[in-house]
Parts: sequence; C-alpha cells; structure tokens
Amino acid sequence: MKVRKAVIAAAGFGTRFLPQTKAMPKEMLPLVDKPVIQYVVEELVEAGIEDIIIVTGYHKRSIEDHFDDLSADLVKNLLDGNKSELLATTKAVSELANFVYVRQKGPYGNGTPLLCAEHLIGNEPFIYTWADDFIKASPNRFTQLIEAYGTYQSSVLAGVRIHDDADYSKYGIAGGSEVAPGIIDVDQIIEKPGKEAAPSNLAANSGYLLTPDVFSYLRQALAQKDEKSELYYNDAVKLMLADGKKVYVAEIQNGKYYDAGSKIGYLKTVVDFALENPEIGADFKEYLKKAVS
Repeated sequence: MKVRKAVIAAAGFGTRFLPQTKAMPKEMLPLVDKPVIQYVVEELVEAGIEDIIIVTGYHKRSIEDHFDDLSADLVKNLLDGNKSELLATTKAVSELANFVYVRQKGPYGNGTPLLCAEHLIGNEPFIYTWADDFIKASPNRFTQLIEAYGTYQSSVLAGVRIHDDADYSKYGIAGGSEVAPGIIDVDQIIEKPGKEAAPSNLAANSGYLLTPDVFSYLRQALAQKDEKSELYYNDAVKLMLADGKKVYVAEIQNGKYYDAGSKIGYLKTVVDFALENPEIGADFKEYLKKAVS
C-alpha cells in the first residue's frame, strides 16, 4: 500500500524557548527565511506524501496561517512592489500538500497525537514525525523509510548513530540483529538507558513509518496507564514487539541530525543553514570568521 499520509506532532508548549514561544510556536522559529516546520513538510512532500495532519494546540494558530493561502493584502503588496518571484515562492507553500489540523486532546506524551489523528489515517501505513528536529539526508529520511517499508512491510523507525555519551540518556536506543546493511530487526528499544545499559549506539528518533496496527497497541498502552502517566509512542512499539510484530530501524544514510528543539541545537541549525544559503552564505561565513578571530 502506498504511503500517502503523515502526522506531525506540534502541540507542545516549547517551554525551553520561553518567553519567545509565549506567542510564537517553536515550530515557527525561522531557519533563515523558512520556519522549521516548513522544512519538515517539504521533506514529506518530496517523499511522496500527499496528506499532512498537523496535531496542534490552542496556541498554534500561526502554523495554520503559514500553510494557508495568501491574504489579498499580501498579494497586492508583493505585486505593487514588483516582487512576482517572491509571490510565487510564498504562494507555493500553501500548495505543498493537503493540510488537516487536529487539536490535541488526551494525556501528555508523544503517543497522544497519534490517537488524535487515528480517524484520519484509517487502515494505511503512515509517517509520524516532529516539527522541531530532522535528519538532513540524501535521499531524504522519509524516502529511505518508505523504501525500507517497501521491502519489509512492517513499521520502520529512523535510526541515527550516536557518539556523544550524553546522547545515550536523551533518546531511545534500539537493539537487535542486522538483516541488511543499516537495517536492524529490532528486539528491544530502551528509553534513555545511559551508555552502560544501551544495547547499541543506534538511536531511534526523528521519524517513523508506522503500520496502522499501532493504534490498537496505543489504546492498550493507554488502558494500562494511570491518570498521571504520559503516553509514549514507544509504549505501543514495545507491546508490538512483545506480541511478535516485526519492527525495524533503518539507519538513515548520508544524513546529519539536527535538534532545533533546544537552544544550542537550534543555533547550530541556524548557522549551518545560513552557511548553505546561496543568498547570504558567503557573507555570513566571512562574518563568522571575523567574529571568532
């Protein structure tokens, strides 16, 4: 079955960026001239995704506005200023995909956005991802996940090799057997185990291709939680593994992981993207040389 749909979780408060995120969602923080979430959407579209479901909160209306059609006032302003090329570029944003917005309801945790979008996914495999981190790769991470799904017809999680000891306490670490170069048949995923308890140095993060049976396992995980516990997508994955379901991790090839959801990670991402920008990259590089000399 063709992978046509994606869910982006974008309901968090972005507390690490307060007070900036009091009025502006962290997903809308700019990387030069595009918000972070637009890069994620463009990746999805490049991989063939047609319908994008963005799970938001009450304070995320600017995300909807960004992917909406242009206002008449903005169109007139750009036309009056003879900025037809900029008009075309900006208008194309609203035509990237079919966008659906769902307000998140339920317990905290990254499993809840999935349940909120279940009625729109139906019985199809789909992509689940975040709006503040990504892996810049060629071919892009979602294309690689879809290719792996085409081979194994099971859920496939994006994998990144980690080398910093501190990262073993930040991400879920996958263990299992390698069935093809860069493809792990998973037998366990341990959340933030620390280096000593980690089953490998392969973190499963930044994007997931999930089969629709994940929803029944999410509901099962939710039923086992008390009212104060958070619901994680990994709770469902663990139940799938325990039930004999196949889950794979595909190490994303030719990629670099960016975490734009933390202050230092965001600044590193901005610098890299600015250096690669054809309009300002050369000037910015010269500025950095002088700034650090």
